[in-house]
Amino acid sequence: MTLATWGAFLGALAAAGLLLVAVRVRAIRRPHLALRVLPYVRDLPTLDGAGPRLSPPPTSAAVGVFGPVLRSAADGVERVLGGASSVERRLARAGIDKSVHELRIEQVVWGLVAFAVAAAVAVLRTLAQPGNVLLWVVACAIAFVAGVLARDNHLSGQVRRRERQILAEFPTVAELLALSVAAGESPVMALDRVVRRSGGELSRDLARVLAAIRTGEPVASAFDALAATSGLPIVSRFAQGVAVAVERGTPLADVLHAQAADVREAGRRELIESAARREVLMMVPVVFLVLPVTVLFAFWPGVVGLSLTTP
Repeated sequence: MTLATWGAFLGALAAAGLLLVAVRVRAIRRPHLALRVLPYVRDLPTLDGAGPRLSPPPTSAAVGVFGPVLRSAADGVERVLGGASSVERRLARAGIDKSVHELRIEQVVWGLVAFAVAAAVAVLRTLAQPGNVLLWVVACAIAFVAGVLARDNHLSGQVRRRERQILAEFPTVAELLALSVAAGESPVMALDRVVRRSGGELSRDLARVLAAIRTGEPVASAFDALAATSGLPIVSRFAQGVAVAVERGTPLADVLHAQAADVREAGRRELIESAARREVLMMVPVVFLVLPVTVLFAFWPGVVGLSLTTP
C-alpha cells in the first residue's frame, strides 16, 4: 500500500469515529421519555422490584460513548481470566474501594493503551518498511494481553506495599493501644484515641472497625471481620486477641505488648536475612569486575616487560 492509500484509510477511519461519537453524544443528550414522565408519577405506589429501574445518566459523553464497549470487554476479560474471588480479596487487602468489574474495566483500558502504543509503532514501521503486517498484528495482540496482565500485577504490587506499611505501623499502634488499655480505658475508647491520633493503612482499617462498632455491630464481630479480611497473620492474631479479650475479659495490654515485640523481632530477623542475601549479591561485582581488573593490573606490566626483553 502506498502512502496516499494509508492516508486515505486513516482519514476515513477517523471520520467514521468522529461520526459515531457525534451520533452517540446526540443520543445521550436527548432526555428519555421515562425521565420526563417520572416527576409526575413519583407518588404512585409500586411493588418492590416491579417498577422500571432507571440507570443513572452518564457523567460525561466519553463514559456514555465508550462505557458500554468497555463493560462488555470487561465481561469478556472476566470470562477468560476468571478468579473474581481472588481479585476481590486482593482489592480488600489493598484497601481499594472498587468492585471486580471496575478493575476489569481498568485492565481493558491498560490493554488498550498498550495496544495503541504498539499499533502506533507498527504503523510507523510499516510506512517506513512495508511488509510483515501479520507480525505487527500479533505484536499488537500481545501488547494488549500484556497490558491486561500488567494491571493485575500492579494490583498484587499494591497489596504487597500496603502489607509492608501495615507491618511497619503495627508495633507502634499496638503499643499505643496497650498503653491506653493499661491506663484504664476500654478497648473501644482506646481504639478511638489511637485512630484519632495516628495515620496510616492500619489506622484506616481500625477506623473502619470503629465505625462498624459505632453503628451497632458487636466489638468481637467487628474484629473478627478484620481478622477474616486481613491477609497478614499478625493482624489476624491481633484482631482475634482483641475479640477474645472483649468477650472473656482477659487482660489485653500484655497481649498487645507481646504481639508488638513479636513483630519487631520478626522485622529484625527479616533484616538479618535480607542482609545475608545482599552480602552474596555484593560478591558478584567483586568477583566479576574488581578481581579481573586487579589481576590485569598485576600481570600486565610483567607481560609487557617480557615482550620487550624477548628477542
